[in-house]
Amino acid sequence: MTINPAKLMDGQALARRVLEGAKAKVEKIRAASGMTPTLATVLVGDDRASATYVRMKRKRCEDVGMRSVAIELPADTTTERLVAQIRELAADPAVHGILVQHPVPAPIDKRAVFETIPAEKDVDGVTSTTLGRIILGMPAFGSCTPKGIMRLLQEYHVVLDGAYAVVIGRSPILGRPMASMLINAHATVTLCHSRTRSLPSLVRGADIVIAAVGHPRFVQGGWIKVGAVVIDAGYNEGNVGDVDFAGAYEPASLITPVPGGVGPMTIAMLIDQTADAAGLQLGVALP
Repeated sequence: MTINPAKLMDGQALARRVLEGAKAKVEKIRAASGMTPTLATVLVGDDRASATYVRMKRKRCEDVGMRSVAIELPADTTTERLVAQIRELAADPAVHGILVQHPVPAPIDKRAVFETIPAEKDVDGVTSTTLGRIILGMPAFGSCTPKGIMRLLQEYHVVLDGAYAVVIGRSPILGRPMASMLINAHATVTLCHSRTRSLPSLVRGADIVIAAVGHPRFVQGGWIKVGAVVIDAGYNEGNVGDVDFAGAYEPASLITPVPGGVGPMTIAMLIDQTADAAGLQLGVALP
């Protein structure tokens, strides 16, 4: 298959520009307040993939001059212990953003943990307060993957006003905020999941398809209508997304690769939102 670069939505290139902007914000905050924007990452257990993601996020912090505080807890950590740790970080004025790497090991009550994060430090967009504000179209630090997807759509001049979008995946940190962001941009949205009946026929009518279902190559090329924009927010073992890329590439007008599409934007939005959170907490006006 011959790849036409004009069809690919380059998340890596856009993420670099977002991080350059975040670096400028960090420098302005440091000059104005004498404080360095700081992201605290909390990792529970020894899941290799989670540890890799946390390292990547900490590296991006360093790249923009931001401070990173790493909290690593054993897999047998209780909900009460983790909540107490989050409360310590929430009370620390030197910490401006808090990220709890998910998934957390069972039987930790992840919702109880997430709800301990104050909204002003919820730079990963995981609390019910954040989701509620997004649904209502109010200012909030949005869930990073949906927010990164919105930036990609904007970058590639995808018209959302009046477009029909199908979002496949209903998680509270991806599918549901994604649908809300699209609705707030005046798209018409159907929120689906792996058990949705007649899913292929729904997808075939979509101008924009966003796959976040967590199953490799779940969305088939034959489901994609000609000219549709295809966003693959999945990542599975072997650098495989939730969309059958080979099948969807031909009919799509734009499509995200895996890797190099949505993933880099997720981390870039986390870093950028941490800089914004620091600016708000320290009273430094940012562009």
